[in-house]
Amino acid sequence: MKIADVATLCVLGWATASAAGQNDTGAYEGNTKPLDIRLFHSLNRAGPAVVSPDSKKLLFTQSHYDQDENETATYISVVDVVSGATSRLTPDIVGQSYTNPLWFDDQTFGYVHNGSLYQQQLKGGVNGTAVYKPAVSFSSVAYRQGYLTFVASVYPNTTSLKESKKWGDLEKKKIDSAQLFDDLWVRHWDEWMTLKKPNVFAVPVNQTSKRDDDDEGYEGYEWTVGNEVNLMKGLPAFHDPLIRWSAEEYTVDKQGRNVAFVVRNPSDDMSSKTDVDIYLVPINGTSNPTLLTGNVSGIAGGPAFSPDGKRLAWLQMETPAYESDINRIYVHDIDAGSTISVSRDWNLSPMGLLWSADGKAIYIVTGDKGNNVVYAVDVATGRRQRLTERGTASGVRLLGSDKLVLMHSDQDKCTNIHVLDPDKKAMRQLTDVNRRKLSGIYVGSAEDFWFEGARGDQVHGWLVKPPGFDAQKKYPLAYIVHGGPQQHNAHGFSYAQWNPNMYASAGFVTVQINFHGSSSYGQNFTDSIARQWGGYPYDDLMKGLDHVLATYGFVDPKRMVALGASYGGYMMNWFNAQTDRFAALVCHDGMFSTPAFWYSTEELWFPEHDFGGVPYNSEARRNYEEFNPERFAANFSTPTLFIQGAKDFRLTVEQSLAPFTLLRRKGVQARLMYFADENHWTTHTGNSVRWYTEVFRWISEHTNTTLPYELEL
Repeated sequence: MKIADVATLCVLGWATASAAGQNDTGAYEGNTKPLDIRLFHSLNRAGPAVVSPDSKKLLFTQSHYDQDENETATYISVVDVVSGATSRLTPDIVGQSYTNPLWFDDQTFGYVHNGSLYQQQLKGGVNGTAVYKPAVSFSSVAYRQGYLTFVASVYPNTTSLKESKKWGDLEKKKIDSAQLFDDLWVRHWDEWMTLKKPNVFAVPVNQTSKRDDDDEGYEGYEWTVGNEVNLMKGLPAFHDPLIRWSAEEYTVDKQGRNVAFVVRNPSDDMSSKTDVDIYLVPINGTSNPTLLTGNVSGIAGGPAFSPDGKRLAWLQMETPAYESDINRIYVHDIDAGSTISVSRDWNLSPMGLLWSADGKAIYIVTGDKGNNVVYAVDVATGRRQRLTERGTASGVRLLGSDKLVLMHSDQDKCTNIHVLDPDKKAMRQLTDVNRRKLSGIYVGSAEDFWFEGARGDQVHGWLVKPPGFDAQKKYPLAYIVHGGPQQHNAHGFSYAQWNPNMYASAGFVTVQINFHGSSSYGQNFTDSIARQWGGYPYDDLMKGLDHVLATYGFVDPKRMVALGASYGGYMMNWFNAQTDRFAALVCHDGMFSTPAFWYSTEELWFPEHDFGGVPYNSEARRNYEEFNPERFAANFSTPTLFIQGAKDFRLTVEQSLAPFTLLRRKGVQARLMYFADENHWTTHTGNSVRWYTEVFRWISEHTNTTLPYELEL
């Protein structure tokens, strides 16, 4: 495209996908007020868009946290695709939640509130009325051609939701709380295994008449609701709590004929296998589900029907017992019963699928050099075309026959709804949900750099500078190490604990590096971390730090701190064992003993893959011990803040208690922040406020840094 064409598009509100990111970038960078802890947690968070049948309007949720009330409000808004005009449709009340927006028709939308599905007219001044309230809690509600589909956790062999509820009531009356287990997989993430499992249900619904009740200010449809059908009937007891590979990941074809869902097959040792399957079932439940992935033992996910409902695509890993294998694109012809793999020469791993309106292409979201971008893949030829550049795309949906709607963000740009023209590779921002709250607030962009890391490979990183930056001054450094480890830092806006702008606003030059093992740089780069946990990544991080100090003279080498969670927490312990370059460390749910990790974690396939077996095998034991921080306990001398959730079954409490005990017993300053109600993540917003408060207190004290605002707690 010529430069003149780009300029014309910008005038019309469009820009090329790369220029769009640059155009939005820096909107807050010239500001000087810091993004403080209270403001950060109050920011509005926009959910993915739900496109109306006529493609003229989009529903989406917005949520925000009130720190004084320690409550969140979630409500539903509608935005006009052409003008961008946005209107709130449900109440914005702290402590109340209106979620799961869906369309019944162009003028009637639905939502879930207080355990019921409601319908409401778009026109103002009307009230919603209940359509359906199941006997148990439900989620992931969809409407297609006279059917509601949803997910509910029920007891096995129950014939209805009401019967399952009765079982639950009886459970509460038991005189004991004992659970008995004869096989592994006794718990996962933050829940112990129970009899109740998530299942996909379908319920026929019909609009029987239109109702006009002026007294209630309501105009809409009366509905008749049939009996729910468990679409997973006939399958044996299976699955996990609602985390990863859940039946929540289901999809319904546009015609309302078939449902595809994801489920783990049961086995006597689910802790060492990653066999996750795709099933297909008629929406009316007239036959049992059909297994589509029986010939492969890796993880399957992300099912997506073609527009005509005749084909089903999904993402398929092909290596058993490896959760970070490359995702392949599979396409299944439903009538023929045949499956093909598309674009197998690709070295990037897709994260999401969406068919084009004509069924000739599949739109893919994938990590690509620290960005999460959109590609179009030709189904017939496998040819790929990149549609977006810098930033993070997610929640991609079709908009009419030739446009896409998606969520997009960057380090200096909160997540908002955008419209993408795939033909022109042009993107237009449709919402700006934090424009008022961020007025005058500094949100800095990330400056990329590359350097030679382990194996002589080029390694990617970036830094974010503090507000009011002066290159003549010296600044403390916050070195954030990502978890996974087979994940990546991304150019995107995070609402969690690792947003680099939060550290920059606290006065720190903030650096992130995608070391060996990170995704988005090709599968070989990702796979290279196996048996190298403290090897290649540590080399990258030390060489990256050398590069930063040599390149950016404004970084003070005597005032550096490092922070990380999960694998990043492991690396904090490895730093403590291997280097004294940092004034202080922050270790969130980290790993201290690699052999002990195998004995206490729930996903055994993870250490068995990355360390080459089980720790009681002498050959594999050498792999565990080579990069075991505990083996170097005598070297630990850096003050460390340890953070641990009691419900973390991935890295249990002992992995934080042990190094905390070690440092305190040696007389080294250390602190333990313990959350009794958190898992591997910090999910409660009030806890996140305290998390940031204690972290900033710790790193500022150990770097002699004066924070630009007062800590409230």
